[in-house]
Amino acid sequence: MNGRIQSKFLIGAAVALTVVLTASCLSLAPGLARIAISDIVSGLLMLLALLAFASNGLQSKGRTRWFWMLQAAGWALWFSDQMVWITFDLILHRKLPGMYPADALLFLAGAPMMAGLLLRPHRQPTERSARLGVLDFLLLLLWWLYLYVAFVVCWQYVSPSEGAYNRNFDLLSIAETLLIVCVLLAFWRESSGRWKMFYACLGGAFVFNGVWFYVLNGAIEKNLYFAGSWYDIPYSGSFAVFTAVALLGPGLLPTPETAADESYGGWMANLAMMAVLSLPIIALYALLDPHLPHQVADFRVLITLATMFLMALLLFIQHRRLNQELRRTNLVLEEASLTDPMTGLRNRRYFSATIESDVSQALRSHADGRDPHTRDLVFYLIDADNFKEVNDLYGHDVGDKVLVEMAHRLSSSIRHSDVLVRWGGEEFLIVSRFTDRTEAELLAQRVLSTVADTPFSMVGSGETMYRTCSLGWAAFPWFLDNPRAISYEEVLTLADRGLHQAKQAGKNRAVGILPASGKLPATTIEGLHSPGLQVDLLAVAGPILGHK
Repeated sequence: MNGRIQSKFLIGAAVALTVVLTASCLSLAPGLARIAISDIVSGLLMLLALLAFASNGLQSKGRTRWFWMLQAAGWALWFSDQMVWITFDLILHRKLPGMYPADALLFLAGAPMMAGLLLRPHRQPTERSARLGVLDFLLLLLWWLYLYVAFVVCWQYVSPSEGAYNRNFDLLSIAETLLIVCVLLAFWRESSGRWKMFYACLGGAFVFNGVWFYVLNGAIEKNLYFAGSWYDIPYSGSFAVFTAVALLGPGLLPTPETAADESYGGWMANLAMMAVLSLPIIALYALLDPHLPHQVADFRVLITLATMFLMALLLFIQHRRLNQELRRTNLVLEEASLTDPMTGLRNRRYFSATIESDVSQALRSHADGRDPHTRDLVFYLIDADNFKEVNDLYGHDVGDKVLVEMAHRLSSSIRHSDVLVRWGGEEFLIVSRFTDRTEAELLAQRVLSTVADTPFSMVGSGETMYRTCSLGWAAFPWFLDNPRAISYEEVLTLADRGLHQAKQAGKNRAVGILPASGKLPATTIEGLHSPGLQVDLLAVAGPILGHK
């Protein structure tokens, strides 16, 4: 049965059953036939509403499916209560007792319905709000069940009083309906399109049903009601209205939740916390109320303590989840702050945060006389040659892709212990750790070949182009016999000088800068930057390429 045929069948059946119920209540004489038609038709109308909501759930997925299924679960409880009425009226031929346990089904039917609404089906939640909102929802659900046990069940079993039972049951039922309508009103205000119309119609159905439930319940308490009386017409007719509203559901899809929408999660958390804080107030009121039987007071205190324990357990779980969420968020933020967003490489912030540790490791290695092949720290400054012409000829998008590809090639040319940093613009820095300065030119040659030997693809056009880079490097410690004499910042400056020399020498080459001798010269540290400082230049020419 396709969707349109199914909708026509459900609405047609609901209208036909409502007509039959109206005709029997107004035309038949009081008796078993009138009672049977009223009870059975009311049950069938509830069943139609259940099927309509469940059908929407089967056609949906995710949180929206849970919403429809929880509505169907509420209708299943409502239908179960009706079956109890049918059993007493038509099988046992007895009047339903005034404080019968099945009354709880009527109240509990609203719990899954409210639970479905609290899922806010018109919004597709973020992973965070979905994860944290479940516990707030469980807190509210537990609190609502606690109210029924504390204020209704106590008058049913602990200190039986039909008057107090009816009064508290009616008040909680009215509060339940008002709460559902208020939630629907809030969602109506924040939604749009078909969801707005659906929430308006569903709210109207709850108001219509709540009014006639209150009227019918009052008639029962005053012994004015009997099955098949005119009270059944509007009350059972409200079930047909719910069926019609459910038929608006197919095709309703949630919209993605934005950061602003997550304020709902804060509102829900605040409501859950208010529910938790209300428990000791209720218990204190029970102890201080002089008109409350001591059995009821003791029962409420006991139930409150048990509920507080369960809520404390849920809050403990929520606290752990919040801590885990905070740790995850901090890790993500820290990783983002240390990573270049375009290339995915580490950035200068990461370099600043880790270089002191690398420097200390190099100084300890020299002080301990460790293997000279693993104790040096070498800085390689790399700059893409003539990169401006790429942006000028092909645009900045292509330029960015070239830089990303260059970053990938540089990453493939270094060891796992080395660090590649996006230094800025088209410049990169390699920090080669646990290495030997006498072999530094090998990595420099590998970098030049990795960039220059393979053409860069022009994505979309099928064209390719060759690019080259220039490189300058210097080793830390600068002086082997006095490792602390020159700081790593000044060694970086020397690597930059080597890069400048490579550019001047024709590009596509590497220039390493080493001290003229391994001993500390007579010049001061400030003299390191003077043009007269004696240094050795170790030049490595780039690959000979068959292109311009």
